[in-house]
Amino acid sequence: MSEGTPSRRAERRVFAKAARRLIPFMGLLYVASFLDRVNISYAALRMNAAIHLGSEAYGLGAGIFFIGYFLFEVPSNLILERVGARLWIFRIMVTWGIVSMATAFVRERHAFYFLRFLLGAAEAGFFPGMVLYLTYWFPQRLRARFIAQFLAAVPLASAIGGPLSSLVLANFDGVRGLSGWQWLFLLEGLPSCFLGFCVLVVLPDGPNSARWLDENEKTLITSSLAGDARPVRTLRTAFLDRRIWMLSAVSFGIVTGLYGLGLWIPQMVASMGYSLFANGFVVAVPYTAGMVGMILWGYSSDLTRERTWHTAFAALIAAAGLTAAALTHRPTESVIALSVAAIGIYAALSTFWTLPPSFLGGTAAAGGVALVNSVGNLGGFIGPFLVGWLKATTKSYAAGMAALSFFLCLSAIMVLVLARYLSFEARAHMFDRYAPPA
Repeated sequence: MSEGTPSRRAERRVFAKAARRLIPFMGLLYVASFLDRVNISYAALRMNAAIHLGSEAYGLGAGIFFIGYFLFEVPSNLILERVGARLWIFRIMVTWGIVSMATAFVRERHAFYFLRFLLGAAEAGFFPGMVLYLTYWFPQRLRARFIAQFLAAVPLASAIGGPLSSLVLANFDGVRGLSGWQWLFLLEGLPSCFLGFCVLVVLPDGPNSARWLDENEKTLITSSLAGDARPVRTLRTAFLDRRIWMLSAVSFGIVTGLYGLGLWIPQMVASMGYSLFANGFVVAVPYTAGMVGMILWGYSSDLTRERTWHTAFAALIAAAGLTAAALTHRPTESVIALSVAAIGIYAALSTFWTLPPSFLGGTAAAGGVALVNSVGNLGGFIGPFLVGWLKATTKSYAAGMAALSFFLCLSAIMVLVLARYLSFEARAHMFDRYAPPA
């Protein structure tokens, strides 16, 4: 079917319609999610002294979120598949909003550790649930651009969160007897609870329950998705498939870089001499660059119908940016280097998340995507802790940046090893002898 045929034009219209209806709202949910996850990096500018956290203790607390996330990720996504996206995403958002706001009242490090673990448990299932949800609407050949548009919420949240957090820290300190960092948790946790109730109204469980699609549009989406080759469909088969575990390792390296940078970058910028007020605006620069880069990268991947080289090359760009950041000592050059790193990390994410759904279907998709994300998110524990430990040991961020570069390079190598099995869905089924029998 050529791109200009009436059928293909109708297909483009219906997917564009679905994207307009779903992705801005899904992105808004992820903005709230990511703000609640990483606002700790800005709160730390004042909170660490208030509750007596050193660099190593902060790194541990920031990263322990991902232990809770890891333990509850797969069960949460399996429940989402069973009860539907609306109800389960509603539950996730309300509980994580409440836990995030409760962090405002910690007084010592053990309570901080506990609430960070609880926040990870509450949020578990959100991101893989969203990736799974996108597979209900968009076929594999178009998915990179739509995943990139959804994931653009991550750098957008950081770009918005930086200036917003700086304003709260600077202007709310002492209001009603609370510190600025306490107001930060309260004000950025409340929208998650509100948006959770909006999910019940805005988000249909799938195309068949979308009132804004007519029957012809529903049929077109269903027939387009039917063309995707996803031979691994049982949970047992997915968990025994070596591709899943290799993809988990690739995700681990990328996420180590993502959070190793994201949860420390405000303190890195502060160490360059920028004021508390200017900090958030400077931090917004790398994230804005990352958002633009990942959207363009997703379109490039779809146009070329190539995934693994896009993922690997982006990871290497990120590693190069972090290496440059480790070597330079000038503020402007450091911000440019961190911007390059952010572009690479987010571009790698936009294409990486097309890979697991390319051969997973049914329950295997729910459990497999969650497994890849949960194992990968252990990098969210390792990255911040490693940077904190190396900072405490060397009194510099350079060693931490070099360590994050190493993990990103490993991810690039591993995804290229997988290239012959995962280059695109049209070829992936040729290599299913590497998966165990169902």
